[in-house]
Amino acid sequence: METILNVLSVLGGLAMFLYGMALMSDGLQKSAGDRLRAFMAKMTSNAPKRIFTGTVVTALVQSSSATTIMVVSFVNAGLLTLGNAIGVIMGANIGTTLTAWVTSLGFSVNIALFAVPMMAFGFVMYSSKKSVLKNVGQFLMGFAIMYVGLTFMKDCANAIIGPEGQYAEQMKAFFGSINGFGWGSILLFLVAGAVLTIVLQASSATMAITMLLAASGLIGFELAVAMVLGENIGTTITANIAAAVANTSAKRAARAHTIFNIVGVIWVLLVFSPIVALICKIMTAIGFADPMTVDMAGLNNALIAAKAAEGATPESIAAAESAFLDAKNAMLYGIAMLHTLFNVTNTLVLIWFTPLIEKAVCWLVKEPKGETEVFRLKYISGGPLSTAELSLKEAQLEVIHFAEICKNGFGYIKDAVNENNSEAFDKLNDKLIKYEEITDRIEYEIATYLNDVSKNELSEESMNLTKAMYKIIGELESLGDSGEAIGRILKRKNAHNKVFDKSILDRLNKMMELVDKGYDVMIENLKNENLRDISNAQNCEYNINECRNHLREEHIVNIESNSYNYLTGVYYMDVLAELEKIGDFLINISQAVVGKYEYEN
Repeated sequence: METILNVLSVLGGLAMFLYGMALMSDGLQKSAGDRLRAFMAKMTSNAPKRIFTGTVVTALVQSSSATTIMVVSFVNAGLLTLGNAIGVIMGANIGTTLTAWVTSLGFSVNIALFAVPMMAFGFVMYSSKKSVLKNVGQFLMGFAIMYVGLTFMKDCANAIIGPEGQYAEQMKAFFGSINGFGWGSILLFLVAGAVLTIVLQASSATMAITMLLAASGLIGFELAVAMVLGENIGTTITANIAAAVANTSAKRAARAHTIFNIVGVIWVLLVFSPIVALICKIMTAIGFADPMTVDMAGLNNALIAAKAAEGATPESIAAAESAFLDAKNAMLYGIAMLHTLFNVTNTLVLIWFTPLIEKAVCWLVKEPKGETEVFRLKYISGGPLSTAELSLKEAQLEVIHFAEICKNGFGYIKDAVNENNSEAFDKLNDKLIKYEEITDRIEYEIATYLNDVSKNELSEESMNLTKAMYKIIGELESLGDSGEAIGRILKRKNAHNKVFDKSILDRLNKMMELVDKGYDVMIENLKNENLRDISNAQNCEYNINECRNHLREEHIVNIESNSYNYLTGVYYMDVLAELEKIGDFLINISQAVVGKYEYEN
């Protein structure tokens, strides 16, 4: 019964460790998420900045998975190019090495003594109505829970597999049986590290388990190194899962993370013995024992014997404890040192091969036929240029690109309206939701860019242009909202088993043809830098309104004659109203383009 309780306690401690880390990361992201995202979006203009950005963000949120998922989402939204994303992911691998040092400290120092009072402070802050204090409180409680879980896991595992544990001899025999196959054992533990990380979805948990096994003397330093290498492969699965429902560029970013880590593990395996020897030299040079020569099991037994010996003196027990702690610290810090050296060296080597990695992932993840990637900012990157006028030119080009993205989104609206197959409609509706998220994000990025440009000295003409662009991106974002709104209307129609018959679809298609023409005119006007006359847009608006009025009148007659179901007619009118609203947004954009001249007069 005691054994079962200890096993469950180890699993509970692992769960607390994982939950605490997730809580801590989530709290920090809530309190500083926008600043971290803005920092990441800006600090990607060159390779050193990308690596620095990934390192800092990951060190702060204590999760390379959180950073890589953020990177994948940025690529998915077009806020990071694939090349920039690869650099940030490389930096994230360096930042995550801090977790190994924090974990090793947890094995060396009883941080749980400080963690429980920290949880009290965290709870008081979490109970605050102020969101900043609440988020910091969540961070502190997460930190405390993480270390309490680590302590539980360590103590209960020692009760089972430690030198005085119930199954100490059996565990020694088991690990001894798989420890004598040379390279076979190394590859076995490498696979074990990768599988554990994939199952637990947290490289930090695998790191804690590796350190637990090493500190207990069940595995030697070489096998611990192999598990760490495996963990670096396993951790890439999180980003690939996040990218599974994303666009092609995001999938490529996730694959780049996998290639980066697998290539790193391969070259380390080729020079495995020299790498291990180098770590041992570094550890001895800074005053620790050689991790390869320490006998954790023997020192454990010596400590037990010293405590149990008749007439044992405090000095002899203290000497045995000191020898044991020195060996354990050498083992734990050696593992953390290996993790750091591996990721730093791998980054410094492979950063020069970023273009090659980019080509490789583009070859591995082909762009779907008939589907163009439209989610990437094309003209704005890094930050404003040194000359405000050049920066505004970039912004103008990005606004036109934004408009073209919205036009592509309208194509999915037309397809969704005409689609009667529920499964095919759901896929189209997902695209409409995605486009709404994209327009929100692009509007934010362009607005942030314009805000940065506005901090410089601008001519009156440039100021007027900036005001016009603020107005335009707001209207473009509203186009994405209308697309999602039409998707919701159609989803409710399908939920009530209503179908648009051919006569309704013909009317809606007629309206959508006029709106489609409005999109073309809107983009044409945006591209015209000397636009003064928007009669083309006004004609489109007039035609859309006239069509709407005519279809409304027809609808009343059709309802009275029972040409179609009343509820079907409600959904038909709702879609028609949203299409007319899109026409309003389109004319507003053309008016904003000529409005920059009105500001001057």
